[in-house]
Amino acid sequence: MSNEFDAALTIFAQETEQLLLDMESALLSLESNPEDSETINSLFRAMHTIKGSSGLFGFNPIVAFTHEAESVLDKVRNGERSIDADLISVLLDSKDHTARLIDHCLVNADAPLPADLAAASDRLIKRLSGKQETGMQATPIDDGKLQAEGGGEITVDDSWLISLEFQADALRNGMDPLSFIRYLKTMGEIKEILVTTPAMPSGEAMDPESCYLHFKIAFKSDASKQTIEGVFEFAADDCAIKILPPNAKVEEYMRLLDAQDENHVHRLGEMLVQIGALTRNDVEQALKLQTAAEGTEEEAVKPLGEILVEQHVVQQPLVEQALKKQDQTKQKIASESNYIRVDATKLGQLINLVGELVISSAAMNLIVERHGLSDADDVAASMNALVGSIRDTALELRMVQIGETFNRFRRVVRDVSAELGKNIELIISGGETELDKTVVEKINDPLTHLVRNSLDHGIESPEQRLAAGKPAQGTVQLNAYHESGHIVIQIADDGAGLNSEKIVAKAIANGLIKPDHGLSKQEIYNLIFAAGLSTKEQATNLSGRGVGMDVVKKNIEALRGTVAIDSIEGQGTTITIHLPLTLAIIDGFMVGAEQDRYIIPLSMVDECIEMDPKECEINEIEHYINLRGQVLPYLRLGDYFNCRKSDEQKRRESVVVVKAGQNKAGFVVDQLHGEHQTVIKPLGKMFEKLKGITGATVLGDGNVALILDVQGLIQAAMKKRSRTTPYLTSQHTQ
Repeated sequence: MSNEFDAALTIFAQETEQLLLDMESALLSLESNPEDSETINSLFRAMHTIKGSSGLFGFNPIVAFTHEAESVLDKVRNGERSIDADLISVLLDSKDHTARLIDHCLVNADAPLPADLAAASDRLIKRLSGKQETGMQATPIDDGKLQAEGGGEITVDDSWLISLEFQADALRNGMDPLSFIRYLKTMGEIKEILVTTPAMPSGEAMDPESCYLHFKIAFKSDASKQTIEGVFEFAADDCAIKILPPNAKVEEYMRLLDAQDENHVHRLGEMLVQIGALTRNDVEQALKLQTAAEGTEEEAVKPLGEILVEQHVVQQPLVEQALKKQDQTKQKIASESNYIRVDATKLGQLINLVGELVISSAAMNLIVERHGLSDADDVAASMNALVGSIRDTALELRMVQIGETFNRFRRVVRDVSAELGKNIELIISGGETELDKTVVEKINDPLTHLVRNSLDHGIESPEQRLAAGKPAQGTVQLNAYHESGHIVIQIADDGAGLNSEKIVAKAIANGLIKPDHGLSKQEIYNLIFAAGLSTKEQATNLSGRGVGMDVVKKNIEALRGTVAIDSIEGQGTTITIHLPLTLAIIDGFMVGAEQDRYIIPLSMVDECIEMDPKECEINEIEHYINLRGQVLPYLRLGDYFNCRKSDEQKRRESVVVVKAGQNKAGFVVDQLHGEHQTVIKPLGKMFEKLKGITGATVLGDGNVALILDVQGLIQAAMKKRSRTTPYLTSQHTQ
């Protein structure tokens, strides 16, 4: 039982987290479109769902607080309170506070609420209810009045509107209209009665034993529609009875509609009967009219909802809301039928098993090749294709769109803009771009730091922008797209750009470079990733202490990614991040140096060539390769990793040209083994500081091949070329 309860709590935590994220996105979208009723309804439903789910677990602090927020959203939904910047701010704070309450209750379900959380709840409740509210806005029905046939009208307010149309034989059958009205008084207050006789003939044609009376009654009561209809149960055969709920009940019915089960599609009549807006008799009478119309050819059969409204038994807005709810439920069921919730841990286990399958497949291929089993070639090739398909499908299961991560920055931009007194717009594109869920989780913190840097360092104040001839509103853009087996993420702003002179001055002051540095502008920009360097003259709560950009770069490189920066002073800055699509299994290119084998991510391999003097030559003194007139830095992998020298005759060398971002280099190797499906295995803590390596993989013969950190090795090659002293390989192998 405990395991089931823990599982339920886990689902509660996951669902409330998603609901709160959806609330934040909805609130931020309301800033630009405050009249979006569907978004307002979704906010109400989210808070209502959190309140209901919390009540199931007895999380009373959450229930008490969310009830207040729900009440405010209900007033907004009913037009009693308008959406403005202040209300959005307090609702965003309420969303954050709800998350804190959930965290507390999940860990300390039976403990009283800490004083700080209780005080925060009280403050927010006061802010939520502090606005002066307008009076109840009743939903008008027939211009606010019910017109009686033959003259007269009853104003629609908070009363039930009861229409009784007795048939001619009612008196002969023992019906006493006044007795029903007298009994009605025992259940509530009759506010007004309008008596009409639209069918009474004149003169001698009038029969004194026939009933010609029609009653229109305004009745105020807390009774349900079914109970009121029960008063006239015995008159049902001799009287046409129509009961229209008061407008004041409409909002209650709306709430009940929103709370209805979304796991099944109900018919319109059933939905309205369930919430008490209709009785089954109302539905049956409307269906009879609809069926009767089907037998005629005069006009198209009217929908049930239209008939119900014409019969004055339900309000038009309520029918429209029920139809909308019906459509939403259909869409939700159709959407959910395509998905199944799977624990991310199970997906990770599946990917690990697929990785082992890839290794076993490679081992089988090796055996087939080694023993010359030609009969097994076709089987091996078929199995390789299947393993490849299984690998791709398994990896796709863990792919998620980056749009959800991007959307979280709307709140960051909004809050930081307000704190800094700036007017900044966030533009998001490429949100549908997919990448591995584990990469998304690990890139969130670096992205947050880069976005906050753009807001603080990049975008100027409105006054400075206007003085520079720019619009007062600044822009930060988040974009993502696929490129050569990688995902590219760009953070661009139209702010002041980087000041290369300030960066150089600060770097010299910090001892990072010498006054006669001779660095290119791109190399100067890259200095901002050095630890402790900041051009901000005064530190703020957001940035300026020189802490973070070096960590950002390390975190991105830990994901086998690269980060580059480009800027134009006075126009803005663009930071470009290249990341692998997945961290689990990659297509690699295997090479050999001395007696060791290495894997280079295939997406980073530009070309492979033999060391033919006609095509390329190595300058051992200045450490570069002249490749058909193109100068590239290079590394001999055997020398770099201080490999043991082979006793065999020196093999013919080859060059693998690799590319990471805008940088290129050549890796000199002894052998080219070709493409290889690579299952990435972590190196462990003992080897985590080993430079030039990001992981390892197990080969089909059981040996281990190291996976190269291409970005780090390119940087090492560039540094090696720039130095005039002999290159010390020992510092890279310690």
